[in-house]
Amino acid sequence: MNNQTQQTDTSGEVPPTPLRCITGAVMSGGLGYALYSLMIAIATTFAKKPIHSDNQLVISLTSAVRTLVVGIVALGTGIFAIVTIGLLALAVQLLVQQLRKPKSN
Repeated sequence: MNNQTQQTDTSGEVPPTPLRCITGAVMSGGLGYALYSLMIAIATTFAKKPIHSDNQLVISLTSAVRTLVVGIVALGTGIFAIVTIGLLALAVQLLVQQLRKPKSN
């Protein structure tokens, strides 16, 4: 006897759809915009509060920390922007593939 079992895909992966891509892009874009607004608020706050010290080490460290904080938030903003663009491009690609696929009824 030849016992053959069928392999079933139990990983639970859901194929991407244009609606899911657009929903993800809206969420990612919203988070990116929130981080952008936070970055502008942080940079404005830092600009309004100058460093009051005569010690060069304090001035250098404060400047470095301020640059690091704004840079990290800007990096997060950029990542979310790239993800948003990628999801929108995937949605367009999936729509084009669905339109080109022949109808099989």
